[in-house]
Amino acid sequence: MDRPRLVTTLSLMDELRDDRPIHPHARRSVRRSLERVGGLAVVIGTTALKWGFIFVKFFGFFISAAAYRLWFGSWTFAFGFVLLILVHEIGHVIEARRQGLHVSWPTFIPFFGAFVTIQHAGLTPWRNARISLAGPVAGGVAAAVVWAVGAQRGSSMLEVLANIGFLLNAFNLLPIGFLDGGSIARSIGEAWRMPVIRFEGGVPVQAFAPDRTRALAIAMLYVAVAGALVLGLLATRPNGML
Repeated sequence: MDRPRLVTTLSLMDELRDDRPIHPHARRSVRRSLERVGGLAVVIGTTALKWGFIFVKFFGFFISAAAYRLWFGSWTFAFGFVLLILVHEIGHVIEARRQGLHVSWPTFIPFFGAFVTIQHAGLTPWRNARISLAGPVAGGVAAAVVWAVGAQRGSSMLEVLANIGFLLNAFNLLPIGFLDGGSIARSIGEAWRMPVIRFEGGVPVQAFAPDRTRALAIAMLYVAVAGALVLGLLATRPNGML
């Protein structure tokens, strides 16, 4: 039964050894094999990239929770803390997408929090400030909910978690470079200095004095949100702390 296959193999080896042209059927067989291998490589590569992206975005949450568990010593507290970070970042995502911007889902970095990437190019100071404030507002609301549930159930763990949530979001409003507060401070400065441009047909034709009422509005929102977070922080501080 194996004689025809053996003869074919020997014939192909003779053609290769004698430098004679390979039989057309053999060439087609080799080409199909290479095409299958190439297609399989593409499928494997695409799947690896896809699932690698999902791993970073999805499992990064659980990796961060595991890291914070080593810090806090409690899985429940660690998951709650990471959830508060997630809600903060989702606040940025919702506002950015509401404005029609392309924004990534949160990426978690253990012990450093999380971040989203947003296309800020061409944004007015007012739009940029709203996106920056959306995170602390959402995070502050989440901390307030945890506080209310903790108070109702008499759970000191939830009240401490709420306190840390208020602290986390208040810290993010410090007017420092990469923090939300730094972005808001830059928006206030730009709104204070930036002239108002009148466009006709998409072409700038006239410049007016800066609309500083917009800068004042951003500053008032910034102070209001920061003040509410500080009040929540003080109200939820553990007993015995000043």
